[in-house]
Amino acid sequence: MTIDYRWLTPKIAVTGQLTATDMREAHEAGFRSIICNRPDGEEGPSQPSQNDVLEAARALGLEVAYHPVNSAGHTPEQALEMGRLINSLPTPILSYCRSGGRCANLISLAAQLGQPVPQ
Repeated sequence: MTIDYRWLTPKIAVTGQLTATDMREAHEAGFRSIICNRPDGEEGPSQPSQNDVLEAARALGLEVAYHPVNSAGHTPEQALEMGRLINSLPTPILSYCRSGGRCANLISLAAQLGQPVPQ
């Protein structure tokens, strides 16, 4: 499978749901960090658990962060935390949720709130 990711900057990309087996491809693509913005169980039992995905990433030497944000909306505090994460993790970073949209919105709001976005 090929991960379909979209670059927001040369150091940050977003994508939809990832699986543990996608981590090798992410690693080979040069990503150094993975952020999961999708709460476990959002889509029911068929959704891969963040623990399985992030453990597979760790096993390959990737840095990981779990920052679950509800798909119905996010708060300024959640966006500021996303800003802190993207500025503290090694780049390039791949962030995922159901479609990638939530990740992009969090990063955009973080920038609007004054958080620098790695370029």
